[in-house]
Amino acid sequence: MQRFKTIDTSITALGSLEVLSQVEVTQLKEAGENGLYELLRRCVLAILNTGSHSDNAKTILEAYPDFRIDIIQQDRGIRLKLFNAPGDAFVDGQMIRSTREMVFTALRDIVYAQSESEKPRIDLNNGPDITDYVFHFLRNAKMMCPGEDPRIVVCWGGHSIGESEYKYTKDVGHELGLRGLDICTGCGPGAMKGPMKGATISHAKQRIRSGRYIGLTEPGIIAAEPPNPIVNELAILPDIEKRLEAFVRLGHGIVIFPGGVGTAEELLYVLGILLHPMNKDIPFPLVLTGPQESEPYFRQLHEFIAKTLGFEAQQKYKIIIDDSELAARELSEGMEHVKEYRKKTNDAFHFNWQLTIDEDYQRPFQPTHENMAKLRLHKDAPVHELAANLRRAFSGIVSGNVKEAGICAIEEHGPFEIHGDKEIMDPFDELLTAFVQQHRMKLPGSDYEPCYRVVT
Repeated sequence: MQRFKTIDTSITALGSLEVLSQVEVTQLKEAGENGLYELLRRCVLAILNTGSHSDNAKTILEAYPDFRIDIIQQDRGIRLKLFNAPGDAFVDGQMIRSTREMVFTALRDIVYAQSESEKPRIDLNNGPDITDYVFHFLRNAKMMCPGEDPRIVVCWGGHSIGESEYKYTKDVGHELGLRGLDICTGCGPGAMKGPMKGATISHAKQRIRSGRYIGLTEPGIIAAEPPNPIVNELAILPDIEKRLEAFVRLGHGIVIFPGGVGTAEELLYVLGILLHPMNKDIPFPLVLTGPQESEPYFRQLHEFIAKTLGFEAQQKYKIIIDDSELAARELSEGMEHVKEYRKKTNDAFHFNWQLTIDEDYQRPFQPTHENMAKLRLHKDAPVHELAANLRRAFSGIVSGNVKEAGICAIEEHGPFEIHGDKEIMDPFDELLTAFVQQHRMKLPGSDYEPCYRVVT
């Protein structure tokens, strides 16, 4: 096994957990010692691997088997001692400042998630309670900015896109930043980094010194997509469903760039919500965009939506090819509609309370072989329910591709079997085959071994 340069160090809080009572310090230390240590270790190791070229969580964890953390209690707060930490996270022996901030963000979010879930007032099987949980989680992460106009654009897309597609995401981010809009992504590389990079330049041009580069992730995927260094606000939600809800509650519009299975999962998630009868009048700008070479990708995705969810679903988004200025203008104008609607309905600017999200979209889906085989992918299902199960199918494939638990399950039991009506499974299989041919399942140059098998 290849060995990498490592460093032993000791760090104090920065950005989060800087001011703590002695009781809070004790609670944090106890939480780190009582079952949450391994989760903290994995998240911190991912953060220290910012810039890694691997998209395999298992590979990253195996590269640093001796990495460990000691949580030291002291009167003035928490100190972390790191042993065998990745050397690339340091400059002249000092941890990079953004990395240090995110390390303590991980500790903050993991402990908060655990403590909130144990409170008797929280029923995480109940939809309104789940939404309330997401609200309090984001508030604890200080991501609420009451009174500020809607301007958060959620950017979704692949972490292993090609060079021209990556450049285009920067161009769109630049145009969004020129219009004073902030960026929220899954915090990783590729289409999650490009818009932030573009916006940093345009924010500087517009003398915007409070630009927000928000990253939302979850423990199962952070190792495969370590946070990029531009992120200045990070939240690690407990699972993929709460992460997705955080995106649509916190954001005011979404732009989707080329990607793979994870991007398709995100598109199906937001489409399923927008197709809910209770949400038909709520403005939520949704733009799919990429350079000219990405036109076949979006055409295939558009055809897949037509064959599975139908014409109504296609009306929920706009596809804009090779025009970064038009894409940004569409989002900017959409923000004005969001602002006027929320003023008229007295909804908050900082959290989308009025959006109805069914519990099918909120309850965590465990992509086991049994659960994947049980998915109901039938043409006669209500369209927003079909979208929910298609989203779960794609989520399972993401797990089998990049998450440690999914990779291990595939190694032990073979590919997931996904069952459904022929009218659904044929376009599903066609789309996945196209993703494989376009190298959208893994990083370029790596061979793809399917983690799924379609059964009709």
